[in-house]
Amino acid sequence: MTDAEELRRRTRGLLADHPPATTDRPDFLKARFNAGLAWVHYPEGLGGLGAPRSLQAVVDAELEAAGAPDNDPRRIGIGLGMAAPTILRYGTEEQQRRYLRPLWTGEEVWCQLFSEPGAGSDLAALGTRAVREGDGWVVNGQKVWTSSAHVARWAILIARTDPDVPKHQGITYFVCDMTDPGVEVRPLRQITGEAEFNEVFLTDVRIPDSRRLGEVGDGWRVAQTTLMNERVSIGGMRIPREGGMIGPAARTWRERPDLRTHDLYQRLLKLWVEAEVARLTGERLRQQLVAGHPGPEGSGLKLAFARLNQEISGLEVELLGEEGMLYDDWTMHRPELVDFTGRDAGYRYLRSKGNSIEGGTSEVLLNIVAERVLGLPAEPRTDKDVAWKDLAR
Repeated sequence: MTDAEELRRRTRGLLADHPPATTDRPDFLKARFNAGLAWVHYPEGLGGLGAPRSLQAVVDAELEAAGAPDNDPRRIGIGLGMAAPTILRYGTEEQQRRYLRPLWTGEEVWCQLFSEPGAGSDLAALGTRAVREGDGWVVNGQKVWTSSAHVARWAILIARTDPDVPKHQGITYFVCDMTDPGVEVRPLRQITGEAEFNEVFLTDVRIPDSRRLGEVGDGWRVAQTTLMNERVSIGGMRIPREGGMIGPAARTWRERPDLRTHDLYQRLLKLWVEAEVARLTGERLRQQLVAGHPGPEGSGLKLAFARLNQEISGLEVELLGEEGMLYDDWTMHRPELVDFTGRDAGYRYLRSKGNSIEGGTSEVLLNIVAERVLGLPAEPRTDKDVAWKDLAR
């Protein structure tokens, strides 16, 4: 049984053999993965030691104190938070050994090919087709709102493999090589001026069956692992007190007494308390993850994340008055990472508008919380038993 003291010993051994000051960052990260100190709750040989997930904090504290490099988790968040748990649960041994180490070290960036122009909130209605041909599949379709597609090597992809069964049953889950012929990535410029999102066109893309995750037709169940982890990773990120959106707003309040009013004070105090409650709830949710897989509660946390970000950023712009209307840079560029809280108040205000869409719309998440957390009756759905090909579109 690996305990905290054993993990400290292993971590100090890693630091002694690969001193951060003299070891190249990629070499250090590979050595950390090989030592089982990447994510300690993963199996041995896959970056872990089969230890309790809660002990990861022991390793992280030792490495941070020693000035060791991290794997830039914001840049590779989709791989870490969504692809890796799905590969671990449904991937073959060969797939796990091929994908997990370069995913964790950041050598290979991942993106998520789920949403489509006609299948966003109703993801199961997706129309991208994968047709079996020999020992592989030929994929045609269009995906949208794909973060990091312009820098990604791999994508997690769901496609329809059987149009003759109800929409949830005819989906299969694949790993798509973003460098393959037929994959075209086009930028989508956002209200912030950036093109952080993309649309992806798939034209006769050939995917070998060895890159399938899970059984044929079982892609919806596999995708639920991805989606539950996505909502936890977005809404349940570990942050310190006054981390996230509330930090800049509180800092402005403290540093600019000339901007204060009684009404703004009452609103800021209310949002500060709500942000702290959400932060502590996220800590509790992560403790729940120690015992198993993420549940629908992550949807509630992601709901709170979106609402709070929008309300706090709106308050910050109002607090700054005319200054809040300024915008630092409208130049079109394609960033390598998603920064919800970066830059100035105007950017935060505009960027937060997407928080209630990405990772599941707030309307869809409200349904999930109502039905799967509170146990309320499900909304009537007349299309659950209708073959996908017969659905009105």
